[in-house]
Amino acid sequence: MPGTVGRVPTPSGPLPGTAVPGTATVVGHPRWGATALGPYESWDPAVRATVEVVLASPAPMALHLGAELLLLYNDAYADLIGDRHPDAMGRPPTEVFAEVWQRPGVGDVVEQTYRTGVAVLDREIPLPLHAAVALDQPVYTRACSPVRDSHGRVVGVLSVVAETSPATRQLQGLSDFAAALAGTLTLDDVARVALRYAITSFDADRVSFAVDDGGGGAGWRMVRRVRGELVDEADERLPPLWRRGPAGWSAPAVVSARTGQASFIDDGQPLYEIAADRHDQKIRALAAVPLRASVVRGALTVGYRSAHPWSAAERALLAASAELIGQATERARRFETQHGTAQLLQRSMLPENLPVLPRLRIAARYDPGVDGNAAGGDFYDAFVLPTGDLGVVLGDVAGHDVQAAARMGQVRAALRALALNDPRPDQVLAGLDRLVGSLGTEAGTYELFVTVAFGVIDVGREELTLASAGHPAPLVRRCGPTGEPTAEYVDVPSGAPLGIGYRAATRTVAFSPGDTLLLFSDGVVERRRHGLSDGLERLAESVAGAPSGDPRSLCAVASAAVPGATEDDVAVLAVEYAVRPSRSARMEVPAEPTAPSRVRHWMTAQLTEWEVAESVIGAAVLCTSELTTNALLHAGTAARVEVDLSPERLLVSVADSGSRGTVTRARTETLSSRGRGLGLIEELSDAWGTDPTVRGSTVWFEILLPSA
Repeated sequence: MPGTVGRVPTPSGPLPGTAVPGTATVVGHPRWGATALGPYESWDPAVRATVEVVLASPAPMALHLGAELLLLYNDAYADLIGDRHPDAMGRPPTEVFAEVWQRPGVGDVVEQTYRTGVAVLDREIPLPLHAAVALDQPVYTRACSPVRDSHGRVVGVLSVVAETSPATRQLQGLSDFAAALAGTLTLDDVARVALRYAITSFDADRVSFAVDDGGGGAGWRMVRRVRGELVDEADERLPPLWRRGPAGWSAPAVVSARTGQASFIDDGQPLYEIAADRHDQKIRALAAVPLRASVVRGALTVGYRSAHPWSAAERALLAASAELIGQATERARRFETQHGTAQLLQRSMLPENLPVLPRLRIAARYDPGVDGNAAGGDFYDAFVLPTGDLGVVLGDVAGHDVQAAARMGQVRAALRALALNDPRPDQVLAGLDRLVGSLGTEAGTYELFVTVAFGVIDVGREELTLASAGHPAPLVRRCGPTGEPTAEYVDVPSGAPLGIGYRAATRTVAFSPGDTLLLFSDGVVERRRHGLSDGLERLAESVAGAPSGDPRSLCAVASAAVPGATEDDVAVLAVEYAVRPSRSARMEVPAEPTAPSRVRHWMTAQLTEWEVAESVIGAAVLCTSELTTNALLHAGTAARVEVDLSPERLLVSVADSGSRGTVTRARTETLSSRGRGLGLIEELSDAWGTDPTVRGSTVWFEILLPSA
């Protein structure tokens, strides 16, 4: 090859006269004569023919020519090296890629091919071709072949570089997907993770996830995600909107799940017969892959609005994804079955309804711990005594299993029976201590013990009498006619838990109109790596700073007072001694499309009859309509609307009896009707929240009334 004898200094910058960065213009410039290669016209014909092939190719190609392996490349390769072009043209790679050329697998492969004349194929290597190396380094396939002149001598190396196919990169992301699925508990969780992964990884226009409802002859439910669909952070935490279908549903996902066969349509109208809207109608290419699970039948679909041939790599990726989703779906189905059994047991142990009294407003909140899969031992109760006073109790039976829940039921029933016979708190707990001791002897264990706080509220005397057995001290929020609200713990002797030497003792304190009593389990204030005193202090501060003494609001405030997750169950019972009696009404809402409209008419009529200000009526009706729609969409069951009006505030709650075919853990920040409801509730109300219970969830809001 001409110019190989003797060495001419290599240009330190772009070749003169190369204002246009196109590689063909640069290659043909006579300045090549300033390099060791000599003028381009004098190059060997075989080499020039190779150059023409490189420049005409749409694939990224680079020639390393001469002993210095001077770079010559095409436009596609220029795009790969970014801002290194056009300075890289005609320069040795040891300068162009100085920071990485000496790394194993980068420059040594090209140099070896030049020395030996043996071609090399590198698969899936991270070549740092850009000047700025990204954290998510692209992966390439590189083929290095010797370039020979007309005499058969090796005079350079042809390097063909191609970024690894998207499908291969997607396969590499399966580990992250598997990790995300490992953290799912319910089918709702699996659906959220699967849809988010599928629409992002496949860059799809529409994805869906279908699963059977379980049992012989049961139908199907399916949830989808559409490209560009607004899904905010609150929506991501809500239960997905499942679409129901019969056992013989003709949806491609259901057909694939039912037959166990995958289907791939490159172009057509695969969703025409089952289209729910224009998003489905526009899909032309669709892949449906069964989950391959042994217990649960289901499928994943990925669709595009344009024709799309399904490559072998994409099919393999879909099959691997469906395999992971199938495993997660089976775990979720088992979890929900076990969790449902635990919840059913828990339902039978807690009161169906709390008393409704003229001057005492009562609310309770029960939130399962982190596991949520086992029945817990926390319990609460409120009941009217023969004297007309109100008995309130909150306790905790040691353990988090079915046996603990069963013992909790025994203790709660015995406590109510003892109180109805003799309501004195110390005598009730003394009798209960004997029962717990007997149960421990019967079970042959010394590890059965119960903590409990029991109190009697005497409205006439405005007194509260309490007894405690190893339980956290009750908290009283006091709000007099003037001054800021305060919160103080009742100094009641706690003693030992029941079953291990309880000694009867009581404490009587004032309980006046405007005061609120708060009983709570230790899961409210205990956190790992934090002292108990810190939790108690945070709880008192939060309760004192609450906007009102409404018991439902205080239950939510207390549950969120101490930050951080707790592995224990959380139970709270609050009783407010109202300054004046309130008025209340309720409406049972069927799971029908017209239900929100009926609720709006009922609410307007009820609040107008009570002579509520028109501005409050408008805000309350709009918020209630949103809550009702939210309950019907995300729970799929009938709902109950309750309205409570006092001189100070209007409280509205909407309760459902469970989520759509699954078990979900409600949280205080997850209300949204596709992103709109949350903003409305926050804007129009003074306080709002959700109350998770063993029977579903209750969402409520409070509007403070203007003074007369």
